[in-house]
Amino acid sequence: MKKLFVAAAVLALSACSTLKTSSDYDPAVSFEQYKSFAWVEKKNEDSTYHLDGLMDQRVREAVNSQLTQKGLSKVEVDQADLLVNYLTKVNKKINVDTFNTSYGYYPYYGRRGWGGAGMNTQTTVREYEVGTLIVDLVDKKTGNLVWRGSVADTIREQNSPEERVEIINHAIGEVMMNFPPKPEVK
Repeated sequence: MKKLFVAAAVLALSACSTLKTSSDYDPAVSFEQYKSFAWVEKKNEDSTYHLDGLMDQRVREAVNSQLTQKGLSKVEVDQADLLVNYLTKVNKKINVDTFNTSYGYYPYYGRRGWGGAGMNTQTTVREYEVGTLIVDLVDKKTGNLVWRGSVADTIREQNSPEERVEIINHAIGEVMMNFPPKPEVK
């Protein structure tokens, strides 16, 4: 149950420019060989009902769209060159900010005083969650992971289904920008 909430929360990523993406791949693999893909079949899961079903659909549709735009065809698992899967995780972060609220000189002309200077500081502590979505591409013949992309952002609540679709499409578009990897020029 917790896993379903985590997945739904992670996928509510903001469309702001704070997205952090990364990708990694096996440099020994020739990505031109891949012409088709299919999703990894879920195991030991009741496929009739998912608490996060709408977000799952949105992620899968966004990945399908990106891969087909890159020239791959979606096929049945037994015909696929690549198997696709995604994972989600949420990490709690704490941000502590300390800043000066005022600084000044306070003269004191009394029997014993020389005056003085003062500084007031204020510290704020904020806890927030960072959601990460990871897309894996596995070579079906070898069973080896050949490409992994991830996108992370601070989780924010979104109000409408349209906003959620836009956010997912943007996040998946950013992470899939590096697939297929470009050969290094030497």
